[in-house]
Amino acid sequence: MEFKLLNDEPVAEPDADLLGAGRAARELARLLHDSRTATPFTLAVDAGWGTGKSSLMRLVETELTGRYEDVETVWYNAWTSTGADALEGLIKSVLMRFDRRVLRRALWRLSGQQTLVTAVRATLTVAAAPFGVAGLVDRFWRDLSVDAKSRNMMRGALLKLATEWADAASHEPRRLLVVFVDDLDRCPEETVLAVCEAVKVYLDVPGLAFVIGCDRSVLGSAGSAYMEKVFQTSYRLPVPGGAEAEAYVRSCADRSGIRDLLDEPLVRLIADRSDRNARRIKRLINGFGLECALNPVWEAFEAEAVIRTLLLQYLYADFYRVLVSGDGTYAHAAREFLEYRTARRVLGQWAQVTDESWSTTVESVTGHGLAEPDREDRDTWARVLSRLEDDLPTVFPELARDQNFVHLIEEWMRLPQADQLVRRLQEGGAAPVAMIREDEEPPAGQARSDYTGVSILWVDDYPEQNFQRVRRLQDQGAAVILAQDGPSAEVFLGSFGFDLLISDVSRGPGGDEGLVDLARWRESGLFAGPAVFFVNRLTPARLQRAGELGARITDSPRTLVQYVDTACAEIRQRRS
Repeated sequence: MEFKLLNDEPVAEPDADLLGAGRAARELARLLHDSRTATPFTLAVDAGWGTGKSSLMRLVETELTGRYEDVETVWYNAWTSTGADALEGLIKSVLMRFDRRVLRRALWRLSGQQTLVTAVRATLTVAAAPFGVAGLVDRFWRDLSVDAKSRNMMRGALLKLATEWADAASHEPRRLLVVFVDDLDRCPEETVLAVCEAVKVYLDVPGLAFVIGCDRSVLGSAGSAYMEKVFQTSYRLPVPGGAEAEAYVRSCADRSGIRDLLDEPLVRLIADRSDRNARRIKRLINGFGLECALNPVWEAFEAEAVIRTLLLQYLYADFYRVLVSGDGTYAHAAREFLEYRTARRVLGQWAQVTDESWSTTVESVTGHGLAEPDREDRDTWARVLSRLEDDLPTVFPELARDQNFVHLIEEWMRLPQADQLVRRLQEGGAAPVAMIREDEEPPAGQARSDYTGVSILWVDDYPEQNFQRVRRLQDQGAAVILAQDGPSAEVFLGSFGFDLLISDVSRGPGGDEGLVDLARWRESGLFAGPAVFFVNRLTPARLQRAGELGARITDSPRTLVQYVDTACAEIRQRRS
């Protein structure tokens, strides 16, 4: 099977629109055209990352240029410029759409306001035959951006120029220039402010309408406040309907070559769990192709096994962490989940009890160290189920209600290579691809916290799994010592004063040794500081026990960073 990568270009033609943006594009284009007597004005296309802002704007542009002779368009990507360059770039992009004769007359007018020598030079420049529009635009900008006095003249010059351009053609009531500004929400605040300055101060002139695509929720405070002054109205892009999102998944799968591997439940799963986000859908399907084509680990497995495993990685990361860890009484979390689902149905009295379902229920209950329930005493079943769930990963009850997940895991377990695949995943041979790894870095623009002076003891019987996280803590100024078991940790605690303890819970064959150790150290006074448990398998019982010991516990790398950050902040506050 041959896979093909999908590009990330926005849709520009109505025939390629699968997410239902075509109708909105037609209405927005008509609104812009019919409102040309109300120019200048600015319309915001407001939506989150990957939801189709650029595609909608491209479709609006196609509608305008295809239906209306009295409309010109300009496309400006704000992400390609920085700071003051954005101001110049946007103004020049607009000027480039004006007729050459209109630009020449504007420069003639400017030459009459300058010194004799400058005017003569400008006159020769304007009259030079080889000079095209680009040369005239560069000259216009140079003459009006040299100093503050010249910039004060710019708006007036642009006002006359734009008015003359809008009224020059034989259209009633006037021509319209629609300027599309894309990717503003991906820019630093100085670029946002420069674009706002260009739109509000210099290009707020008759004949011009701006359509600006951005996610207003992620703009900085200054940029967001300025935007309130710039936008006259906003269009909030709605989330695509389920049918449209599923059609988009099928289209992407067809183009990438994996359509035969996706049944309809998987199509719905991808659409729903990707939040019907076009960019997430593309990235997910591209990830399939890259993994199958480039990762030699998958050579021993059928393509369907790869697809379904990657869906688990990407769409159900919490479950996937439990699956690959092999932590706890059950080393096979997929089988454990299916047995639990049967036990949940039986013990919850949701279905008639059969001999087969009762046998599975007994295996699930006794496999977690609980006494076999009495089949005839239904009054005790709810208590048995509650005790069982205390020992299960916290994500299991919610996943049992998710029919998409249940279908995915049932089909995954029916694969001929399922058990071999679980062993391979637990050996670490098929590490998650970059697109589904949980980001442990701070958001863009946010500096890492300073842990200078904080001493940390990290206890884990597999310390090599944490080397990268330890280096990150050390880079932030913390002093970190590693211990592989409780006895060695006690030696360190008795010899040094540590500010923070980070620990696993189960060591060796299993159990809750980490929690037992902390309880003993608390009681003896060996360690009284903050503690954070980082586990592969988070259960309600472990959550409760950690809380009783005054510790935090998580199975999420991102939450681990947050807990450590909070603990270090508390440590430094106590010292100040």
